[in-house]
Amino acid sequence: MSEPTRRPTAWSAIADHLEHLGTRTVFGLPGDDMALLAALEDRDIEVVLCRDQRNAVFMATGYALMSGTPGVCVVGKGPAFTNALTGLLEARSAAAPVILVADGTALGRLGTGAFQEFDQMSAVRPFTKWATRVDRADQLATALDKATAVCLNGTPGPVYLELAEQLPYEPPAGPLPPRRATPQRLAPDSDMLREAAGLIAAAQRPLILAGGGTRHRNAGRLVERLAEVIGAGMFSTASGRGSLDENHPLFCGLAGLYSTGPAAQLWADTDLVIALGSRLEETAVFGWPEPHALPVIQVTADELTLSTGRPGVGVIGDVSRVVSGWASILAFGNPDGAWTDRVRTTRRELLALAEERTAAAATAPLSAPPTVAQVLDALRAVVPDDTVLVQENGLNDMWTYHFPHWSCGARGGSVVPSEQTPLGFGAAAAVGVAHADPARPVVAVVGDGAFHLFRAELPTLADSGRPVLYVVLDNGGYGWLQANLDQVSGGTSRFSFVADRGTGTGELSRTLGLGHWRVDSWGDLEGTVGKAWDQCSSGVSTVVEVAVALTDVPPGTDVPAGDFPDREAHAREQD
Repeated sequence: MSEPTRRPTAWSAIADHLEHLGTRTVFGLPGDDMALLAALEDRDIEVVLCRDQRNAVFMATGYALMSGTPGVCVVGKGPAFTNALTGLLEARSAAAPVILVADGTALGRLGTGAFQEFDQMSAVRPFTKWATRVDRADQLATALDKATAVCLNGTPGPVYLELAEQLPYEPPAGPLPPRRATPQRLAPDSDMLREAAGLIAAAQRPLILAGGGTRHRNAGRLVERLAEVIGAGMFSTASGRGSLDENHPLFCGLAGLYSTGPAAQLWADTDLVIALGSRLEETAVFGWPEPHALPVIQVTADELTLSTGRPGVGVIGDVSRVVSGWASILAFGNPDGAWTDRVRTTRRELLALAEERTAAAATAPLSAPPTVAQVLDALRAVVPDDTVLVQENGLNDMWTYHFPHWSCGARGGSVVPSEQTPLGFGAAAAVGVAHADPARPVVAVVGDGAFHLFRAELPTLADSGRPVLYVVLDNGGYGWLQANLDQVSGGTSRFSFVADRGTGTGELSRTLGLGHWRVDSWGDLEGTVGKAWDQCSSGVSTVVEVAVALTDVPPGTDVPAGDFPDREAHAREQD
């Protein structure tokens, strides 16, 4: 059989642009047009062919968050495009630089009711920073350059390119010199920088909050050095996790919804919050004092994300540029020693509480189901300290958000869903994370409900060649929904979101050549997790299902009330 004749196409121009970006992996499920795969056939770019378009965008989002460079996803048109919208919603909320390329109805057939015709441009705009349709080959290079600049600069986010179906059959236009594909770091206004520095210098009890905008913006541990100079306690949001050294004696965990016990008391008593790269969303400020009572310095790269409901100032600029500017102004800080000592004491108390919970769990019979805290202890004992933990946001797996039951240490990483928390994001994003940095181990701790939405991608995982260890916390279904139902029904409802039955994951995993292990008692936990990690570290993606109880929830979350726990009810129960 003779070799097919290959001629340059629009997809060839896109492949050239991907090489210019340094893209190592493309995720997606192409439509009937296979020209992209033909254009990438001889390029050093991997293509992860997915089973579901939503998961493909989730993977591209994980890649983008981990690498700080564009995650690229390619899908078809019509229903393939609408399947991808949930992924775009998450990418926008997570501020992930994702480029989604989709087919579009041919220019000559628009408005004719053509096969899978849909007004994709109108539908996609609310989900993206920028969207455009390319109808002519001479528009493509310009669109690619702008898409890259928009997704990377300011607050990063997804962009959308729609390629009219006739485009691959047109000869590509002559190439333009490619533009630089790196983000530009916005410097802050000098007067605003000094005004904020004055507030910092006057504060007696400051706290630093590192949000998602601190990711890839803390080279040289600038934030930790600032904390030391001003004597501030350090917290991160869930999306900012991994940007700080969690071994630092001034780090006290995650803020808002995930800050309980002695850490929550620091938030009650602080007199200034320095929020770096955080939109101060609902989960981050959950449990904070009344807005009028707490001044906040908010550093953000995008004026649209400024939160103006509190006293303080907003500094518009790149986190690294702002913190570097403060370093020279505040080089000789005057921290309150009593406050700094209290921060250090709080950290020690958090560590002691975690040890007490571990010790209490160890008094249970060996046949008892493991606690999630025990699962995290067993996991931490075997994985390297540069492991990237990818998470979901369910009833049991929220333990991973509660420091120090899981700590990223000084070298570990973290990727979590945004406040949108689409079920299955973490399970799929872990594949993208593994492709973004193949040298680092990747572990995903997810609930069984989320994992079941991802199971269609197990063949994708087997084909991808990037090992991921999945720790699946099996409580029989959708635990958070069941907990909320029990609150209103007293546990007697005829409806149920959970069931005690097998998952079927073991047989499917083994059929695909993946590792699979099951833990039903904590006596078997440590040995099984160790064996699973050995298998994963040998290059085989591995699934460990662990039976956990619905009642095994993190501190402060045992009284669910819709989206968030009812902390006041929890406090009343403790009285």
